[in-house]
Amino acid sequence: MSMKLRTIFAISFAFLIFIFSTFLSSAISSRTTSQLKGEAGNSLYEAAYQMADKLDYFMWSRYSEVEVLSELLTQKQHAGEYRDEHLLNQLKKSIPSFSWVGITDDRGVVSAATGRILENKDISERPVFKNAVKKPYIGDVHDAVLLSKLLPNPNGEPLQFVDISTPIRDRQNRFKGVLAAHLSWTWSREVQNDILRPLQGKRKGIEIFIISSKDHIILLGPKNMEGKPLNLSQGDGHNWASVTWPDGKKYVTAFAKSKGYKNYSGLGWSVIVRQPEAAAFARAEDLQRFIIFLGAASSVIFALLSWAVAGRISKPLQSLTSAANMVSAGNSIDIPVMKGIKDIEILSASLREMVLSLSQKETQLGEMEMLAYHDGLTGLPNRISMLLYMEKLKKEQDPKGHALTFLFFDLDGFKAVNDSFGHHTGDLLIKHAAVRIRKTLRRGDFLCRLGGDEFVAVIEYEQKQPREKAGQLAQEVISVLNRPFMIEGQVIQIGCSIGGAIWPLDGKDPEEVLKLADQALYAAKANGRNRFCLSGKKLAE
Repeated sequence: MSMKLRTIFAISFAFLIFIFSTFLSSAISSRTTSQLKGEAGNSLYEAAYQMADKLDYFMWSRYSEVEVLSELLTQKQHAGEYRDEHLLNQLKKSIPSFSWVGITDDRGVVSAATGRILENKDISERPVFKNAVKKPYIGDVHDAVLLSKLLPNPNGEPLQFVDISTPIRDRQNRFKGVLAAHLSWTWSREVQNDILRPLQGKRKGIEIFIISSKDHIILLGPKNMEGKPLNLSQGDGHNWASVTWPDGKKYVTAFAKSKGYKNYSGLGWSVIVRQPEAAAFARAEDLQRFIIFLGAASSVIFALLSWAVAGRISKPLQSLTSAANMVSAGNSIDIPVMKGIKDIEILSASLREMVLSLSQKETQLGEMEMLAYHDGLTGLPNRISMLLYMEKLKKEQDPKGHALTFLFFDLDGFKAVNDSFGHHTGDLLIKHAAVRIRKTLRRGDFLCRLGGDEFVAVIEYEQKQPREKAGQLAQEVISVLNRPFMIEGQVIQIGCSIGGAIWPLDGKDPEEVLKLADQALYAAKANGRNRFCLSGKKLAE
């Protein structure tokens, strides 16, 4: 069966355009959707990591407060002086998360307590006493027993506590009793709301779970799931994955582990953040559909245009085919606009616009990637960028005569600025401080904002006197930040504590050296703030 030349040419040309559009659309669609899905998963992991970090910090704070109160009671000289109900009530008033705080004698009888609740009651068989006779005790979440009907409970839900207790000893180290505290588990939901609040309106259907390490019970999550066991596989060990849950639905699921903080070893809680797969990947799927539609629409348009093309189109068509093959091979070129034949000119211009449109979508992807790996307030790299940077350092552990100085910055007085002038002024102060630090460092030095008023810088020096150079740079930063800030008509003065450590002089693992810098920061704060402390062999131990 024979066909007219025009028909053969139209069919052949339409097929060529279809192949070109399909290949180009598929290549860009695959890359963009993969990266968008990765950003969605990393965003959920960041939320899970922050939740675990806040849980550990909160528990460490309450544990430290109980330890300090125990020390105060131990230092009392007379036998009855530590039964100070006013001191206990003041602690509960200052920190409402303490539902009940009490002191027992050495037999487990409550001698003083907040609100006088359980006074003269024997709690010697309760874990909060039994497990704290010899050493401090931190218990996992449990239902209230003795206090279930004695404490106010406005919402009517079962009361749940986390126990913190520590032994009280006299000057001869003889056991005199136990300082016991019950933390209301409601504080965990407050932390959960703090994490979810910035995501509201941006990400739909996000839920946070806290899972116990002992029996995998859901301690915090949707009301209808709390108290039930949950066993999920983390797959290949990545921070997030698409997981089929017991309800049969697929969720993008991020995993983070509570690892403790300083001298608080943690209770091994697992934090899981999930979002329905359809909602998590909605942007990627929308973009994929748009690219497919754009490719299909372009094929139809070009098929119609090709019908009007005659014999003189052969040569220009070869040029277009060559350009399309170069674009398919990954070369960045402009599709030429052909002159002379109106139909060819329209065709080449349409191809050019299509490639430009797809390239613009890829550019938008780059901008979204920029937002995912950079701090929205200062524009500096964020915590995720820091983790990637540390992974890169671990793979490139070859000093080659150079040393990397890790500097941990913390702004002194920043909380007071927030309390006095408001969070808006605090945000402006963070931005101005970041600019000053960035200008003090060299162009190629790495600087990131971990969150709040904490920054980390990594500076490369030759291994000749790196400690002296680190000290000089730290003092320059302190001096720069000590200069007054003028923010919206307010003169604000702050300080800066800096901790430092040097790789490979202080350790072979960059992550370990970063931890040493963090420890040095706390040493700088303990020694009076607004100063620099460099990790050494003694500090590292």
